[in-house]
Amino acid sequence: MLPRPPSLARIRWRRRARSLAGLFLLAALAFAAWVWLPAPVTTVPLVHVIDGDSLTVRQEDAPLTIRLTGIDAVEYRQDCTRTGAPWPCGREARSALEKLAGRGALHCELAAKDHYGRTLATCRTAAFPDGIDVGAEMVRQGWAVATSDAYMVEEAEAQARQRGIWQGGFVRPTDWRAVHERPATALTPPDA
Repeated sequence: MLPRPPSLARIRWRRRARSLAGLFLLAALAFAAWVWLPAPVTTVPLVHVIDGDSLTVRQEDAPLTIRLTGIDAVEYRQDCTRTGAPWPCGREARSALEKLAGRGALHCELAAKDHYGRTLATCRTAAFPDGIDVGAEMVRQGWAVATSDAYMVEEAEAQARQRGIWQGGFVRPTDWRAVHERPATALTPPDA
């Protein structure tokens, strides 16, 4: 007896199954590329340093506020203690970022926005990828604490060598912000 040829319904089902498998494979490859490929690097001119981990750059003729990822620097208005006396570590952190970023362009990998609307980014000086990682250097110099595993070695080095904020006492920036909340701005003009 000869084998029966497959029915028309079975042929259609196999074609659909192969099509679905192909679509699934394409979707999986697209997802893998999205996850593992690095973010595009954008070259942006520095406009202004806000504090030790935030700066304003110009992108497409508009200002863009960037928050460096993986670090948390002491706040601009924050003081630390050194030999029992207060000193303006927040202002020094800002000065350190100004010196580090310089006047040239930064090469930034832009990511998502935070809850304040700032663009999260990893930025480098000079030519990418050989430039200095600005966030890593701020932690290495002791002006910021690491918020990710990426900069833990730099933080340990700064702490061991008592650089920046590690040369005395300080309140972690997250704790300092919790106590020193900025006052809410008025929603109506003062003359209303």
